[in-house]
Amino acid sequence: MATIEFPDDLIALARTSWAEIQAGRLTVDTARAVHEAVAAFAAEAGLRRMDVELGLKTLVRYETAA
Repeated sequence: MATIEFPDDLIALARTSWAEIQAGRLTVDTARAVHEAVAAFAAEAGLRRMDVELGLKTLVRYETAA
């Protein structure tokens, strides 16, 4: 799978979601916002939603401090 260049706002939204998940307080609104943003980005970029979601989760959950 090729590297996907995610927009900063999508990364920020995914980071918010991940923080909420880790704190045990993910809201429906946050989950919906991430899902809709991922779907919109995938459609705009001509990519499969699952590939976008997996790449974004990998980036956010396993990123290392630079």
